[in-house]
Amino acid sequence: MSRTIMASLDLPETGRLLAEEAAGDNAPALSVSELSGALKRSVEDAFSHVRVRGEISGYKRVASGHAYLTLKDDRACLDGVIWKGTPVAFRPEDGAEVIATGRLTTFPGRSRYQIVIERLELAGQGALMALLDQRRRALAAEGLFDQERKRRLPYLPRLIGVVTSPTGAVIRDILHRLEDRCPTHVMLWPVAVQGEGAAAQIANAVKGMANLPQPPDLIIVARGGGSIEDLWAFNEEVVVRAVAASPIPTISAVGHETDVTLCDFAADVRAPTPTAAAEMAVPVRAELHAQVRELALRTQRCANRYAERAGERLEATARRLPALDRLLAPQRQKLDELSERLPRALGRRLVEARGELAQASGALRPGLLAARISRSRDRLAAARLRPGLVTVRIADAQDRLSRLWRVAEQLHPDKPLARGYARIEGRDGKTVSTAHAARAAGALTLVFADGLVAARVEGTARASYDRSKPEQPTLL
Repeated sequence: MSRTIMASLDLPETGRLLAEEAAGDNAPALSVSELSGALKRSVEDAFSHVRVRGEISGYKRVASGHAYLTLKDDRACLDGVIWKGTPVAFRPEDGAEVIATGRLTTFPGRSRYQIVIERLELAGQGALMALLDQRRRALAAEGLFDQERKRRLPYLPRLIGVVTSPTGAVIRDILHRLEDRCPTHVMLWPVAVQGEGAAAQIANAVKGMANLPQPPDLIIVARGGGSIEDLWAFNEEVVVRAVAASPIPTISAVGHETDVTLCDFAADVRAPTPTAAAEMAVPVRAELHAQVRELALRTQRCANRYAERAGERLEATARRLPALDRLLAPQRQKLDELSERLPRALGRRLVEARGELAQASGALRPGLLAARISRSRDRLAAARLRPGLVTVRIADAQDRLSRLWRVAEQLHPDKPLARGYARIEGRDGKTVSTAHAARAAGALTLVFADGLVAARVEGTARASYDRSKPEQPTLL
């Protein structure tokens, strides 16, 4: 038993001989590093190529680019590592059932063994479709596939951005189809369409086109046909979110007509093939020219028809109008009659004017004018005012004004105040002249010749009450 173990560990010859000779506690001691190295060589030689099926658990990618995970089933688990640069057709997720191809090795630092994964694939088409359906439902629940978010494609884009591989046949098919239908400017953003990092490149391309100084009017995300593993990059969440969030209308043309990816649901329009995407992007130039010519002919026919109908309406209107001679005959006759009456009227008016002039000239004799002027001068002299009369009138006016002023002073309401009387005012400053108004006011002001005194109505002064006179208030 001891001999078999030593051989499998590939110990040095001297150590093997000593081990064969010694037994029990006399066996030579191995260092930990020697034992770990022997185990590592044994495991790597025995399991240099294995395929393991299990469920991914604890997947994580570290800053160095390497990824670590655990493959497990219902009874055991196996650590795994994916070195940076190893192509993986899809993004590993916890819970996905996969088949890992690689080699077993040990990690002496932790005394454990692990599988170095060189190829990772989903465990069968059913598992892959189940993962795809699960992701589709999750993204649809967020509203990324809603029809209300879809936008109309521009009718005639000036610049089309294409996200695809620069070496494949897809870009050539798109360019040829655009050249045949309607040549336009095309901007290619080269990306990897499958393998490790393809999803990130595609998402960055879609986002980058929207941030260009002159962004395209339309984006086509295209790839040729392939298996579901080959098209898996277009099912990644990062690509779906980038296409759904793009402010530029997007056409998804991934795979053949029967291939469906999540990118197709997120795009504004799905094309069955890249060639069909080019057909959707632009109209046919020949059809546009034919349509323009047809519209020009229709416009010309409409203009001619309008001119013809306008001419017909003009002729019909002209036929309904009376003849020119019939319209002008009454005016011509009236003009002839006025022409005949005008000389007679002018002669008669001239005679009347001469008579009026003779009558007026008889009244314009110098003697009559001189007498009229003399009378006017006499009236002017009589109308002049004499200074003494003006003085007397002013004195009379001043005397009347003085008498009126003295009367006004006697009638001033504050004049009796100097003789011991007082004037009663209410709150509004108006004079209170009755006992009823005084009781209603409540608070009064007594105005004397030398000042004001506030008063309040408390009751009626019975001792000085006179029934023949209005009720008097008692002032306190």
